[in-house]
Amino acid sequence: MKVLRMLFTLMLFLAGVLLLIHPLRAQTVAAPSSAKFAAAPALTHITIVDAGTAGKPDVVLIPGLGSSRAVWDAETKLLAPNYRLHLVQLNGFGGTPVGGNATTAGASSAILPGVVEDLHAYITAQAMHPAVIGHSMGGLLALMLAKKYPADVSKMVIVDTLPFYALLYSPTATVEMMKPQAEAIRQQVIATPADQFAAMQQIVVPQLVKNADGQKLIEASDTASDRTVFANSMAEDLTTDLRGDVATIKTPALVMFAVDSSAKPDATQYETLMRSVYKPMPNVTLVRIDDSRHFIMYDQPTKMDAAMEAFLK
Repeated sequence: MKVLRMLFTLMLFLAGVLLLIHPLRAQTVAAPSSAKFAAAPALTHITIVDAGTAGKPDVVLIPGLGSSRAVWDAETKLLAPNYRLHLVQLNGFGGTPVGGNATTAGASSAILPGVVEDLHAYITAQAMHPAVIGHSMGGLLALMLAKKYPADVSKMVIVDTLPFYALLYSPTATVEMMKPQAEAIRQQVIATPADQFAAMQQIVVPQLVKNADGQKLIEASDTASDRTVFANSMAEDLTTDLRGDVATIKTPALVMFAVDSSAKPDATQYETLMRSVYKPMPNVTLVRIDDSRHFIMYDQPTKMDAAMEAFLK
């Protein structure tokens, strides 16, 4: 059980496993049916809901590992009057069909690069130059998109994301070091019986979010995601290292990171780590959000939304 707890603590901190699948509140603020948008291309790794206000600046919102697009419900309501929103959902998360994220036995996983290609195809088809907001793994995807297709992204808001998540595992981590570890965790996540997987949430979820309502949503949610897609995405997350690339990403970026003195890792060490890994990025602003755990949108929504709105203007 001790090993399982360690594995799941790492897994869930990376992710932000989140939210029961439910009717998307963003639909209440969707663009009018008369609005004329370019036809969306065929996407295999993600689905995207077009919401907000037609004709306004474009914003793409990407959730983290295991999360549905509903994690952005509050931000959707906040931004919808002044922005056209594109709400991303990774196939297989939150009870959705796995689509192109399905793998056969023995097949290598390439979910995250596939998501980047889908995002690029969508942005190109829409002829837009959006701001991109990403939480956790969604922030990593935003960085990957800006690295490969810099013309696609006008601004980035990165919420509690490291360019190499394995640094939480070891400060000396490398991709090669992490490959066997990631594979072991991947297999463990897939093999864990559903009742044990569910039981772990009561131990781990309070480490991700302090807000009681957020905890209830998170605890009830991760079983809705396809376990294999979840595990494969997590393993890719652990073995994706963008530390050497951030210096080349010139897109203006706001990076918010959560600090809670009662949580692990140590607040001072975590802040030092965040500032050091993003220091080479030429156009980045880092904002520390106190009294919050990984899901800043639940623990400190006012602080997060204020920083986000100011940056987007």
